[in-house]
Amino acid sequence: MQSITEIKSLRSQIKAWRQQGLSIAFVPTMGNLHQGHFSLVEKAKTLADKVVVSIFVNPMQFGKNEDLDSYPRTLVQDKQGLAELGTDIVFTPSVETIYPNGLATQSFVDVPGVSEGYCGGSRSGHFRGVATVVTKLFNLVQPDFACFGEKDYQQLQVIKTMVHDLSMPIEIIGVPTQREVSGLAMSSRNGYLSEQEKDVAKILYQVLLQSAKQLESGERDFKTLEANANLALEDAGLKPDYFSIAHRYTLQPATSSDEDFVILAAAFLGSVRLIDNIQVGK
Repeated sequence: MQSITEIKSLRSQIKAWRQQGLSIAFVPTMGNLHQGHFSLVEKAKTLADKVVVSIFVNPMQFGKNEDLDSYPRTLVQDKQGLAELGTDIVFTPSVETIYPNGLATQSFVDVPGVSEGYCGGSRSGHFRGVATVVTKLFNLVQPDFACFGEKDYQQLQVIKTMVHDLSMPIEIIGVPTQREVSGLAMSSRNGYLSEQEKDVAKILYQVLLQSAKQLESGERDFKTLEANANLALEDAGLKPDYFSIAHRYTLQPATSSDEDFVILAAAFLGSVRLIDNIQVGK
């Protein structure tokens, strides 16, 4: 596995692969890798001749009071795991490499509509930061395929919309959420939780499952479903950020005529913000 930090070296290798007619799959990450990330790499290996993984904690997608400085960084272990999976390149640029002129004057990418509400409402500027860094990484890696986890469902839809709107020749692949035995969605931020807190955190998925079951049985009183779910989360000791039933693809609030839904949820357990979702429909 090649470990590359500089743009020039990355572009040189990508050019060589292209001259050989090889296809490329890409997995962008912020590191602190777990089985959820590794499942993306495993999927990428089935799609293309070469696999590139980036590890970059992107300051542009963190808000003022978020955990940029304390975000877990485990580069040595991450590289070991990626090497064992047969990753071809791990790209680990510095902030100065990605944003040489700083964030204040950096050009940016906005994806209207699908970026609004949910995590976009709670984390102002978050999806602008995501869309901007992913666009830049796409320009550097020039992949045929890019794999993203379905746990970050709104992010996945933002990237799909951006790629479509900007006519990028990249196929975006959503990979199912990997879960702990308890059902808790795997996340780098789960490392902030104690074992006792993890036992509480699993309630988020259980409430999602219950709401999904009611939708599947034909219930269409969305407001009542959402209100009951929020109460269940509060009773369990979680502080709901949002619990929303939406159209699976547009992320607009669900209507009774819809057939494909996604239930999006975020809740705080202490200072840790958990997100999860479940899809309902065909």
